[in-house]
Amino acid sequence: MRDCIYGLDRQVPLIDGSLVRYVNLDNAASTPPMVQVVKTLNEMASYYSSVHRGTGFKSRLCTEAYDRAHDIIAEFVGANIRTNTVIFVKNATEAINKLSHRLSIPDGHVIITTRLEHHSNDLPWRDHFRTLHVKATPDGRLDEDHFDQLLEENHGRVGLVAVTGASNVTGFIQPIHRLARKAHEAGTRILIDAAQLAPHRQIDMKPDDDSEHLDFIALAGHKMYAPYGTGALIGPRSFFLEGGPDYSGGGTVHVVTPDEVHWAELPDRDEAGSPNVMGAIAMAVAAKTLMNKGMDCIAEHERILTAYALEKLGSMPYIKIYGETDPARAHEKVGVIPFNLIGTDHALMAAIAGYEGGIGVRNGCFCAHPYVVDLLQLPPEAIEKWRSQFLAGDKSAMPGMVRMSFGCYSTTEDVDRLVEMLERIERGDYSGTYRQIPKTGEFIPEGYTDDFSSWLGALI
Repeated sequence: MRDCIYGLDRQVPLIDGSLVRYVNLDNAASTPPMVQVVKTLNEMASYYSSVHRGTGFKSRLCTEAYDRAHDIIAEFVGANIRTNTVIFVKNATEAINKLSHRLSIPDGHVIITTRLEHHSNDLPWRDHFRTLHVKATPDGRLDEDHFDQLLEENHGRVGLVAVTGASNVTGFIQPIHRLARKAHEAGTRILIDAAQLAPHRQIDMKPDDDSEHLDFIALAGHKMYAPYGTGALIGPRSFFLEGGPDYSGGGTVHVVTPDEVHWAELPDRDEAGSPNVMGAIAMAVAAKTLMNKGMDCIAEHERILTAYALEKLGSMPYIKIYGETDPARAHEKVGVIPFNLIGTDHALMAAIAGYEGGIGVRNGCFCAHPYVVDLLQLPPEAIEKWRSQFLAGDKSAMPGMVRMSFGCYSTTEDVDRLVEMLERIERGDYSGTYRQIPKTGEFIPEGYTDDFSSWLGALI
């Protein structure tokens, strides 16, 4: 897959003035674009035009490409496009917010989500509805017994179940089809936040009348090798035809008079304004490439790589891994491994890896504060102290972890580069003197300033 990914040969500067090949182990946040995506967008750029209702050739061409993109995303998740619709949005966060705005449930009903969620599949539900959270087990897995308990206690009063397909913190893959069956038996629908799952595993929405059918799916292009500002929400046409859209304006209507509005068909009514045509094309090309390469092959490569990384990290006594630690169970998670270097601040470790190793990792709470706090097993007094300092504008004591996360192109060499850097940090073998910025919590090397002038080109 390395030949399919754009920019993997790029070198980046270190604080000693040398250049090294960049190692991206931050794919859970965003993936680089695919070569085919960049090539297609370069070709389409000379034909770019507005879509729908344009009579010129360029407009007709872009309309065809944009409409086909919807069908490809439906194919990617196994959705029946006759009964379901694909709505393009900015990202998975906007997809979930859109659903939270469109969803109408009776008073007294609840939303069930989980402790494992990214804030994007938690906060939108809190904004509108009473939200209950399924607990996590001590090792970070979904407590399915508690899930069953919440469904039973609220039987007939659950407006929606909203569950991540794979955790962006621990990588744990959820039994989404079993959870869907249980949700349907309880008389409700299920949303799968598949932002983290989609680039790693095949998604099968299943037929509409299947008891394990996934009712709604949220996707993010920037995690699928198409970082061009597009995501998607897939769900029943009948649901989105109820009432008006959450955003109204150009492109959402058939007829407007001084006194009434007649909404357009799907997906137009839910894609207000001029759409991100290039982003939709990029996402469709990436999805098609993943399907052609084979999601099972990608999953097997990732299993081998994750097992390799767990074995390497597990042999280092000064490394604490969170979540699954057994290489033999690597198939139960996507390639996301959170850990800490005992005795070293997570933000300092990440900074040294970046400034002196040319390695991109992520540190902190990964937009999943409650889940990370659970995994760290912080006592209540430590949580309150951190919270008070944080609200006072001091992030220097913010708890967290370091996260390495793989893409389909990642290699054992990438893992070895990070492991070597961890060994150097443990023995103090790094050249910079780092100071922390309390406002952000990040560490920067003293006496060094990034010079981006030769890298940003036309932006300067």
